Amino acid sequence: MRIDVLTLFPGMFAGPMGESIIGKAREKDLLEMNVSNFRDYSDNKHHTVDDYPYGGGAGMLLKAQPIFDNLAAIEQATPTTKKRVILLDPAGKKFDQKMAEEFSQEEHLIFICGHYEGYDERIRTLVTDEVSLGDYVLTGGELGAMVMIDATVRLLPEVLGNETSAQTDSHSTGLLEHPQYTRPADFRGLAVPEVLLNGNHKLIEEWRLKESLRRTYTRRPDMLAKLELTPEMKKLLAEIKSELSQDTDSDES
Repeated sequence: MRIDVLTLFPGMFAGPMGESIIGKAREKDLLEMNVSNFRDYSDNKHHTVDDYPYGGGAGMLLKAQPIFDNLAAIEQATPTTKKRVILLDPAGKKFDQKMAEEFSQEEHLIFICGHYEGYDERIRTLVTDEVSLGDYVLTGGELGAMVMIDATVRLLPEVLGNETSAQTDSHSTGLLEHPQYTRPADFRGLAVPEVLLNGNHKLIEEWRLKESLRRTYTRRPDMLAKLELTPEMKKLLAEIKSELSQDTDSDES
């Protein structure tokens, strides 16, 4: 996969995009990543990239010309790749795991990071996706782009050491992940559940599913509402609701 980022602050990407999983993906040539400063493509002597909006109003808008020309340079360098151009914008579709999975199937992603009060509307004619990280406002699109890149790159084949890790992640399965433990079995009086120590893999898998359901039901019921439950999951969920009801009754008494 190739990823290009258009930004006014390329230095922000140097550390996060060179470390951990993304850094290893780049070292293995599983990911080619390029960060360009679209100020370099400004066609005026002061290299300005923003201007006042027609009709008046507060703030400045990013001009179309530098971004058009930056994208044209990328197209010239990579004429054969199929590109998905992503505009970071608060009005865009909210980013989620499903979108990360879609992005991970692409050959070439281009992220445009905005600043100021918005974009010249004509920039939108170049993009395939308008995406928001969430319902809040950041100073610019850089941090949002990093999050989306991280969520996407870790899904690429061979990027994670354990290929099943991405498949069993929370939000990929539709459930939050079950509690997990490592040695020692008893740490300062806090013991690992006995079922995880007995070697019965069938019971362990049933416990993990039940605890994933419990955690999702109590913390993110909105996720559970979107999930098509199997008969086993319905049975376990009924047990969880009964147990929680008993705990409530016990607390009140």
